[in-house]
Amino acid sequence: MSRYAKRGVSAQKEEVHAAVKQLNPGLYPHSFCKVYPDFLCNDSNWVSIMHADGAGTKSILAYLYWRETGDLSVWKGVAQDAIVMNLDDLLCVGVTSSILFSSTIDRNKKLIPGEVLATIIEGTSSFFEQMSQHGVDIQFMGGETADVGDVVRTIAINGTMAARWPKDKLITNNKIQAGDVIVGLAGFGMASYENAYNSGIASNGLTSARHDLLNHTYGSLFPESLDPAMDSDVAYTGPYSLSSEIADQGNRYTVGQLLLSPTRTFAPVIKKIITQLPSAVHGLIHCSGGGQTKCLKYLPGNFKIIKDNLFNPPIIFKMIQEASNSDLKEMMQVFNMGTRFEIYTNSQDAQAIIDIASTFNISAQIIGRVEDGSKKELHIYHQNETLVF
Repeated sequence: MSRYAKRGVSAQKEEVHAAVKQLNPGLYPHSFCKVYPDFLCNDSNWVSIMHADGAGTKSILAYLYWRETGDLSVWKGVAQDAIVMNLDDLLCVGVTSSILFSSTIDRNKKLIPGEVLATIIEGTSSFFEQMSQHGVDIQFMGGETADVGDVVRTIAINGTMAARWPKDKLITNNKIQAGDVIVGLAGFGMASYENAYNSGIASNGLTSARHDLLNHTYGSLFPESLDPAMDSDVAYTGPYSLSSEIADQGNRYTVGQLLLSPTRTFAPVIKKIITQLPSAVHGLIHCSGGGQTKCLKYLPGNFKIIKDNLFNPPIIFKMIQEASNSDLKEMMQVFNMGTRFEIYTNSQDAQAIIDIASTFNISAQIIGRVEDGSKKELHIYHQNETLVF
């Protein structure tokens, strides 16, 4: 059993998929988010889309950081995580504006005071104001805040997004075809709309990242930060504290800064690409849960995906792999490894897409291609290794 599984989590969410397999797959089974008829207005030219996600166990990292430093501002970043994990999934079906958002915050009131809630809500509003400057219109519709200490050990920060969208502007992944190239967008660096270096960790695999990197003192000081049923041999086994400093390419960061980098949204970039090159985008994949294997769930046919030019993983992933002694295959299944968004397009438009990304100071490059296949399969060629999924 992998260390990830021993911690009670699953990169592929097999049990979740088994539980929901009988549900209506929506109008377009290969689309990244489920798309349903326009139930609100019954217009056959429009569709309804709703998506729920959250910051996951990154909220526990924020809790540890806040308890250790007293810095409330860390909660603004986790508010962004909960939003972006919804928003960037909606981007994958072409939704870039006229979005509704409702937040859900469950807390243990004895450990999470009102000032933390206020900071999360303030961070949510600030992020929406920032996105509006890029033409990404999101309306904050309130939500639910519940004191459920019997259920939640610290805090869970989640949200739901909904949109009513014209059918002719949808991206359903049905246009993905052999001959397409894949343009990857980097999740690390500092985009023009960010104010600090982003490690690229986003909000997937944080249970393993936290336990693989942080040392055992966090378990004894903050027992509420982990499942008491977790095997001790996989709980807080790392060499670092949140304040440990790491040098990378002439810069210095703390481990806390790297782990808590707010999930980057690609909304401004994708909106500009779709607006300027509407016919160029054949499919979009957010490399979230499942990491680099995420694309396999959304292919519209038997294709062989070749990824042979992924970005070199930024330092946070190198640290996790070294501390956990995980092989590259497991890392690719759990983490985005720095390549967090995929645009499937034709070779003629790839450079124009890369150029648009560069206007936001986001690295982009052709990371692979689509070939005909006898089944859905993924081949990754990276660091002198060949991985087949």
